[in-house]
Amino acid sequence: MAPSLPSDTARLPAPLDTDAALRDILADVLGLTRARTAAFEADSGLFGHLPELDSMTVAGLLTEIEDRLGIVVEDDEVDGEMLATFGALRAFVEAKRNPE
Repeated sequence: MAPSLPSDTARLPAPLDTDAALRDILADVLGLTRARTAAFEADSGLFGHLPELDSMTVAGLLTEIEDRLGIVVEDDEVDGEMLATFGALRAFVEAKRNPE
């Protein structure tokens, strides 16, 4: 028989999957379909490639990432490189969620 988990451990939510969470956030903020965001590869272009992601929507996107994933994105961390591709954005968020 396998040992049972303490009752307080059983109530802890599973950690959010950064990849899936970012796909959901992009769909919600930019009005993209889930099928479209599911098709994103690491090298899929974001800023400058998606007409829905322009300078006006970047702030909303970053705010939603902060709120849903519990991170803080400083103004000096925002640049074209971190928003260039889905993989770059995912790597940035993962690094913020798991600082070494």
